Amino acid sequence: MNQCTSKRAPYATQSKPALCVNAQSMPRLIKYLGLIALSLLYCNASYGHSFGQTYTLPVPLSLYLYGSAAALAVSFLVFGYFLRADNLQANSSIRLNIPNALISALRSAKPWVQGFSVFMLLLCIATGLFGNRNPYGNFNMTFFWVIFVLAYAYFCALTGNSYQWLNPWKILSDGIGRFYKPYQQGLFNWPARLNYWPATILYMVFIWLELFGTATPLSLSKYLLAYTVLNLLAAGLVGIRNWYKYGELFSVLLMLLSKMSFVCRRTAKENTEPSAVIQSPFIRLNRSAPSELSLLAFILCMLASTAFDGLHESQLWIRTFWVDLNPYFQPYVGTNPFSAYPKLRTLYLIYQTMCLVLLPLIYFLIYYGFIALSKYIVNSSFTSKQLALHFAYSLLPIVLAYHLSHYYPLVQTQGIKIISLASDPFGIGMNIFATAEWFRAPIIPNVETVWHAQLGLIVLGHIMSVYIAHRQALALFGSKRQAMLSQIPMLILMIAFTVAGLWILSLPMGNPS
Repeated sequence: MNQCTSKRAPYATQSKPALCVNAQSMPRLIKYLGLIALSLLYCNASYGHSFGQTYTLPVPLSLYLYGSAAALAVSFLVFGYFLRADNLQANSSIRLNIPNALISALRSAKPWVQGFSVFMLLLCIATGLFGNRNPYGNFNMTFFWVIFVLAYAYFCALTGNSYQWLNPWKILSDGIGRFYKPYQQGLFNWPARLNYWPATILYMVFIWLELFGTATPLSLSKYLLAYTVLNLLAAGLVGIRNWYKYGELFSVLLMLLSKMSFVCRRTAKENTEPSAVIQSPFIRLNRSAPSELSLLAFILCMLASTAFDGLHESQLWIRTFWVDLNPYFQPYVGTNPFSAYPKLRTLYLIYQTMCLVLLPLIYFLIYYGFIALSKYIVNSSFTSKQLALHFAYSLLPIVLAYHLSHYYPLVQTQGIKIISLASDPFGIGMNIFATAEWFRAPIIPNVETVWHAQLGLIVLGHIMSVYIAHRQALALFGSKRQAMLSQIPMLILMIAFTVAGLWILSLPMGNPS
């Protein structure tokens, strides 16, 4: 049996070896214990994600890994047998005509909803600057990190990209553009070589701030103010349309997630009245592909950053730096753990930043290597770059599955507290909506349910990726045999991602609750 305490769902995979201590090893042991204790204090900043429970898996982790790999292999065989190139376009969908009265009501409500979006941004900034300094008693921490970054992202993945007209920064930019027309076009043309690289870089900066930045309401307000200034200045330099398509990170992030929605908006050719189309999820991923590597890089950054978030707080990760690598640092920082700690803490931040930056590159090299192997197996005339872009969107279900499995417990435990925080956003004893006392008690989910939900999400996400990749292979190669052969390396990659994802989730966390 395995035991562990996890950041988002405590499970376990490792048994601890017996420790034999003699008199000669005592000084070294004391140094190591001191370093470990100090490292745990350093990691205490993320305690808010922890449940602080220990869960014993009913079966060894290896059986979960073998079962998940087998599920992917079986799904690959099923899709390969039943899917044919001649039925790729037979996608069932339901078209719902929107009544004119509803369209008029939505158009009338749009300015008010957009105004509310800007108001929420300003409220997040104001509550952080002037409200309660307790992260759990201030509105902006829960609303931004849990409601907007997590819950709203899942909402867009289900229902489509409403953010394109709810983006508060774009709304502010449009407002400036109405009064000053040159602001709309910008001073410079968007350089074609940039593509989505600005958004990709900003996304990695955002992840760094989430993981290593100061987690206080005041710091969040400062980040939001700085990001607001950045967006308004950038939109004025390169144009509103270009910046909010290529540069603003949340626009690109939610655009990608919304490609998996089962609802889309269409306009009939015979008139200008829109309609809503309910379709099978993930179908839109087969209808397009990125045209540039920058968008593929953004997708891989989403995938790698979520894996890194789960890995960097594990006992394995912490022990690797603070114990296994420590002897190599001693000539520079000294052997006294307490005097060496400030220097080691700085080195630890540099070490983690380097790993965060390098991990997407590693993911890219692995993905590109398996794509090159697929090209070699089927002797394709397409270049490796063309194939890598063609199958890029097949990774999005994995991205969503990783994101949900890592963070949905946070929505469940902390997201509901927005009801009480809305009545007292500044944390000063207000009760605007008479809900200030609702859901104040800690919410601890059942860890067994969380673990198996995470297991199901990761396996389901990878099965959907196998399905989408196989459809894309059929559309590209036409031949059923060629499609099957080309997807063998991709199947191996999906199995590797599944095993790695479950292993990371099962690692014991190194931070105290």
